[in-house]
Amino acid sequence: MLDQFKIITVTHKRINLKDIGNFVIKPQEGQSLQEQLEEVKAAFGFTEFMYVATCNRVMYFFLADYTLDKEFTTRFFDYINPQLAPQWKAQIEDICFSYEGIHALRHLFNVSASIDSLVIGERQILGQLREAYEQCKSWKLTGDNIRLAMDKAVVAAKSVYSNTQIGDKPVSVVSLATQKLLNANVKKDARILVVGAGQTNQLMAKFLAKHQFNQVSVFNRTVEKAAQVAGLVEGNAYSLQDLYSYEEGFDCLVVCTAVKEPIITKKLYEQLLQGETTRKVIIDLAIPHNVEEAILKEYPVQYIEIEGLRSLAQDNLSARENEVVNAQAILEKYLEEFPILYKQRKLELAMRQVPTEIKAVKVKAINEVFRKEVEELDDQTQELIERMMAYMEKKCIGIPMKAARETFLEIQ
Repeated sequence: MLDQFKIITVTHKRINLKDIGNFVIKPQEGQSLQEQLEEVKAAFGFTEFMYVATCNRVMYFFLADYTLDKEFTTRFFDYINPQLAPQWKAQIEDICFSYEGIHALRHLFNVSASIDSLVIGERQILGQLREAYEQCKSWKLTGDNIRLAMDKAVVAAKSVYSNTQIGDKPVSVVSLATQKLLNANVKKDARILVVGAGQTNQLMAKFLAKHQFNQVSVFNRTVEKAAQVAGLVEGNAYSLQDLYSYEEGFDCLVVCTAVKEPIITKKLYEQLLQGETTRKVIIDLAIPHNVEEAILKEYPVQYIEIEGLRSLAQDNLSARENEVVNAQAILEKYLEEFPILYKQRKLELAMRQVPTEIKAVKVKAINEVFRKEVEELDDQTQELIERMMAYMEKKCIGIPMKAARETFLEIQ
């Protein structure tokens, strides 16, 4: 029965991230995603269907009786994307991963525990999986089988995160920079100047908000973008030109712009100091650096720069990779339990009809088979027969249930 579980997936491991879009469900005019998924499910006769699309993978998880092969995969993606280029069709076996049975479940578990992720140990994928499942469930695309698989995958992933260090060490430069900021014992009311409003500083603002820093000022060439970033941390927005006349002082400076030469010059830095001589924290996340080197030599600063953070990120990622073996051992234990859980659930579903069927036999016996004989009896005798039949009904339900449980335990 486990052979019905299937996964077809395209991930960062075999294709550039920008090309994964060729294999996702394409928006069709006038159609919702739900309607498109319903059409796919019907077209290929899936009994259950779950769709997951993230920035580095697309995964189709379904139940079907047939075997996956190149012909099916090509036909499947032809349906998903009728404009799929011939070059992709020719490479379909080299691009796609196809899994069946226990191997499909193992892949699901690996994905849920972030072992198969672009960044090992990042827990975001578990949330994305659960969100995709809940959505497909609400659309009645999934059923009891995928529910069992997802429930077990979530429990297994949580066990991995709790019992290994696979997600302990941060690996993004922004999270590492924030960690160093916290380690520097910078106070929550520290005056923080953020220069630049690109994606890096947007993420930086989210981290600052998460750790409750409450005096953040954002400077950017366009005030509108500065306001967007400042809004993430309830800060103030300024144009870049305002930086040259800023007189409020600062405790921490975060810089990341696309400018190719130092934007924080010695002259500008002196003006920003407003005569203060205390040690400052400078986070320079630009390549090339946005802070003039002379500042680091002449002023007391803790300088946090991107190259050092990248090196630390790689060390942390290596540490996470070393935890993969431990994580896989945990996942295998849960995977070994799944066939038993699956059989037990099938037995429960099969036995669910027993009480109804036994009750139907009792009703038919009294109201049809022996109706005339029962009607000839006095009220007291009829009541006795009803009680006897109710007793027999209860016992007849219990006997097969007990026998089924004992048989199931014996074969394990």
